Amino acid sequence: MEKKIGIFFGSTTGTTENLAKQIAEKLEISSEHVHDIANTSPNIVNEYGILLLGSSTWGDGELQDDWYDFLPKLKTEDLTGKQIALFGCGDANSYPDTFCDAMAIIYKELSASGCKFIGAYTPDDYSITDSNINIAGKFIGLAIDDVNESNLTDQRITKWIEILKKEEV
Repeated sequence: MEKKIGIFFGSTTGTTENLAKQIAEKLEISSEHVHDIANTSPNIVNEYGILLLGSSTWGDGELQDDWYDFLPKLKTEDLTGKQIALFGCGDANSYPDTFCDAMAIIYKELSASGCKFIGAYTPDDYSITDSNINIAGKFIGLAIDDVNESNLTDQRITKWIEILKKEEV
């Protein structure tokens, strides 16, 4: 990938943070470009051409807490022309209707920002496909269920990264 990549995540229990680190390792991105949004100023996104944004989903399809402060500030930054890929964690067994819906909230909030979303894929190996992250038969980003399907996490990350590499302009 030619453009500079920044990974931004919100994590309460550490699952999304671990996912962000796994993605960074596979993309060979140093830890200085992996940002916990709880301690990050949104203007740092200006340093990157590609933003990987990650959130776990809580309650009935809600954002991870740190995103409630970060997302409105992120929307004030100039995201025109930036490529954004979403990743998230959820529990498909307990919350099938809202599985990884935090990604859908971020997607909706940033849709009018001038950015281009990348990383959508057909959810072939998922039993849950009815949540809000499914748009026209594709998931809008990498959806991970580390509670019930941790054995699939590594291959799902690898598959998603291959999609990102093909789509990155």
